[in-house]
Amino acid sequence: MANELINKVVYGGNTLIDLTNDDVTRNDVQEGKVFHLRDGSTTTGINTYDADTKDATAVAAEILNGKTAYVNGSKVTGDMPNIGVQVISITTASTSTVISNGYHDGSGYAQIAASELSKLIPSNIRENVTVLGITGTMSGSEEVSATSAIATPSVTAQSITPPTGYNYLTEVTIEAIPYTETVNPQGGKTVSIASS
Repeated sequence: MANELINKVVYGGNTLIDLTNDDVTRNDVQEGKVFHLRDGSTTTGINTYDADTKDATAVAAEILNGKTAYVNGSKVTGDMPNIGVQVISITTASTSTVISNGYHDGSGYAQIAASELSKLIPSNIRENVTVLGITGTMSGSEEVSATSAIATPSVTAQSITPPTGYNYLTEVTIEAIPYTETVNPQGGKTVSIASS
């Protein structure tokens, strides 16, 4: 048979070349490289792999959604969410705001919500106290009305509070305990203490 190729050479009882047991395929050989098949014919490799991925450890959750990669010899399609830009508004001091799991492009940021930021002004912060870089100017006496009161001791408890329209009392004067002496019909004295 004129078309058969030599795939085994034996010389003086010694095998010099033997391709008969080779099992390499075109997909096993790098693209563009020429080699012999087991029948002795030549062919060109078509393998386009350019890396050994056997020791790769990435999983789909670590690869961006829709992107592909080769891990441990297998093609893996990513399912990590593409967040892109995430802007976080902070509305309370006591609540943590969750940062979404996934890929972020680096342009996201966290900020105090505008409704809360508008309250961070010097006149709302106690004088000489700094909150987030804003130093307060409030003395505590703004829009405050004060008055004084006079109380006379009595035999019952009294609650002394500012009258309507006032925020606090600047002074409370406690008058002396009322004390009187009068002559009674029996010829003695009647002493009255804290009587109304």
